[in-house]
Amino acid sequence: MDVAGKALTDSDRHYREGNAVFDAGPGFFRPESRPSRDLSMLLACHQASRHDHGLHWLDLMAGCGVRALRWGQEAAAMAPVPPRIWANDGDPERLPWMTANLAPLSAAGLEVQVSARPAEGLLAEAFLARQAFDLIDLDAFGSPGALLQPALKTLAFGGILFLASTDGRSPTGHDRPGAVRHLGASARVHPSSWELALRQQLGLIARQVWMLGFGLEPLLSFSEGRTFRIAVRLLKRPRSGDEAQLGMLARCDSCGDQQHQTLLKLRGWPPCSCPQGQGRWAIHGPLWLGPLQDTALLAELAEIPVALASKTRQLLRRLQQDAAVVPTVWSTAELAQRLQLAGPPSLADLVAGLRNRGHQAVGSGVMNGQIRTDAALPELLQICRDLAEEGFK
Repeated sequence: MDVAGKALTDSDRHYREGNAVFDAGPGFFRPESRPSRDLSMLLACHQASRHDHGLHWLDLMAGCGVRALRWGQEAAAMAPVPPRIWANDGDPERLPWMTANLAPLSAAGLEVQVSARPAEGLLAEAFLARQAFDLIDLDAFGSPGALLQPALKTLAFGGILFLASTDGRSPTGHDRPGAVRHLGASARVHPSSWELALRQQLGLIARQVWMLGFGLEPLLSFSEGRTFRIAVRLLKRPRSGDEAQLGMLARCDSCGDQQHQTLLKLRGWPPCSCPQGQGRWAIHGPLWLGPLQDTALLAELAEIPVALASKTRQLLRRLQQDAAVVPTVWSTAELAQRLQLAGPPSLADLVAGLRNRGHQAVGSGVMNGQIRTDAALPELLQICRDLAEEGFK
């Protein structure tokens, strides 16, 4: 199996990834981001195999062009009609590397466009020209919020927006003014910070989509702690009841209790588990309360016969096991600490114990060592305590 970053020549800039051989050039390229590029290619493959019309794919911030190259070499082969591919990067100095790397696609007869233009201008002109894309990969630096509306306006109905954000401080509560500016939301520090960052950003996407009168379908969401990546499908209209998926999540830093409410029925918060009302809720949101993953789609992506990195396979398996339907997640290490246990309970045993008592429970697919459940905190702690006592017998 190919491994991202395998050197092909004496130059450290030459790589093989999947079927693609390319020169990364002097610009920014991270071999460790291979899983995100694998998933972008898988989404293109899946789309290509299910449409009989010519698709149009846009790699908006292409860097050296490796995603577009892989679309053309691996996904285009599954399309009954050859797709059109547009690779763009705002840095003109990268144009020679994009052009050279994508030359094999043109030689193979694919329609390929390469440009070095500001993303905002490209999207604005595409919108005025009534040009629609079926897949837009927006691998942004920092917060991509300013590009959401322009990108959504050029996305075809049923099309996919695969979005990246490297702004980790704002949505994880480490830059609260930044969260207000970039997300229009209150963000607090939370043990499940990656998940809340994804939900904050999905909440922003949902609000932007709904303002246009459209709907969205979350497909996949994941992070390694540095970059937060979300894929959504654009729908002609909002799905029934989706407005109830936007809400607020509260956590008490004293006892660790959590509650969530939809904006449609927002009211006063009930008391937390602290004795005699001593706790105080820290409020996060608005954020997306609904599922983060389309597990059926992820299963189909995993069956596509292409070369993937082992980390991508692991990521797909992890996300398939957790649709993230319940938004409340607890760190097992924190639960053990609150109970003064020697170590956290086995995640598998904790899931089984919760399910045996009629609760939803699954290990988080977003962060390791975390339990997703609808159980109230007192019962969750009691099950952890019972498991610890059984371990001593």
